[in-house]
Amino acid sequence: MTPDLFSDTAEPWEEPLEDGAVVLRRFASSDARELLDAIEQVARQAPLRQMQTPGGHTMSAAMVCCGSWGWVTDRKGYRYQTTDPLTDRPWPDMPAVLRDLARAAAEQAGYPDFDPDACLINRYLPGAKMGLHQDKDEEDFEQPIVSVSLGSPIVFQFGGLRRSDRPQKIPLEHGDVVVWGGPSRLRYHGVLTLKSVEHPLTGACRYNLTFRKAR
Repeated sequence: MTPDLFSDTAEPWEEPLEDGAVVLRRFASSDARELLDAIEQVARQAPLRQMQTPGGHTMSAAMVCCGSWGWVTDRKGYRYQTTDPLTDRPWPDMPAVLRDLARAAAEQAGYPDFDPDACLINRYLPGAKMGLHQDKDEEDFEQPIVSVSLGSPIVFQFGGLRRSDRPQKIPLEHGDVVVWGGPSRLRYHGVLTLKSVEHPLTGACRYNLTFRKAR
């Protein structure tokens, strides 16, 4: 591990991945406490939960949504909907600090008109992971994906346009933001199993914020 693993003072820098995709290192570090407060605000209105896939598998990461649209999975399939299936109430509003960060990161990565209407909050505890998948339930693939990492480090997998393509393995640390769109928009991606590493702000937990334009 690098000496500045948990530093919020390291200067941000960029690491290109593929055409249309970039890692913005430490981009969210200075806003981390506000972002975590916003996550707590959302979770007080709609609890984090482990959803089931259409095949009946329980996802290892707990999740909840905020914004006009929320992504859900259950026996009926993968989809976006405007209401929380646990309560039948609209998803919590997206806190301004989350929306502003997503817009700023997208603009930094070359996508100046991004206006997310969905934010998926994932909470990973040690042992949780996310298999390779495409984000393809959105209507407009011209809009990028913005993914923010907070807390414990994890290894991000960024693959090709086929599931069988060997993915790159990119360590992500607290405050890192990955943005992908354009020719990279439908690349397969996921994260390896979270290891037990304590972070001063989140303990052994990692939060991921994924911003999308659903509709």
